Amino acid sequence: MICSWRDPDIRNGLAGSKPSSCAGFTLIELLVALLILALLSVAGFRGLNAVIEARDRVSAETRLWQHLEIFFAQMEQNISQAIPRRARNAEGLTQPEWIGHTVVSTEDDAELTFTRAGIEGDSTTLLAPQRIAYRFENNAIVMLRWPTPDAGERVRPFRYPLIEGVKSFSLRHMDANRNWLNQWPPSQTQEGLPRALEVTLVLVDNKKIVRVFAL
Repeated sequence: MICSWRDPDIRNGLAGSKPSSCAGFTLIELLVALLILALLSVAGFRGLNAVIEARDRVSAETRLWQHLEIFFAQMEQNISQAIPRRARNAEGLTQPEWIGHTVVSTEDDAELTFTRAGIEGDSTTLLAPQRIAYRFENNAIVMLRWPTPDAGERVRPFRYPLIEGVKSFSLRHMDANRNWLNQWPPSQTQEGLPRALEVTLVLVDNKKIVRVFAL
């Protein structure tokens, strides 16, 4: 509040003096001040919210790429241990050592199936060759593992979800002439392992990741 004195003696501070008039903030001035305060508060909140959202996006993106690196590292390790060892399925039919499908037909079928060498460790069951498969289902990549390449009638694979948020999963196999093929083996007379494998993942947000693994 602002006050003024008309008498010079009163302005000099005489006892018992009272201001002749006082002027305070008007209602409009108070409303303007409150409006400015509200605008500053909204701007501050929006700025803080933008920082939090950016932090969450960066964290989610970091976790995604960490999961992708782990997935591809594990896949590369399994592929590097692939061996030319045929397998026998539950029906007793002999299967090629490396199978690449574009379309799966059964529950235990997969886009990629192969035999890998045993894993060194304390367990004797892990030392034997294993049958490994990578299957795309429900927007996720699942690894199937049979304890032995020659599966019995009642032997079902163990299933390990590897990565989620996948829109499509496609593979190409390089033959001896360096041609890329969508199916493997190229024919019934040509089997064995391909020279390389190309893996293409398209995520649900349309990010495309391509990796090539040499065998």
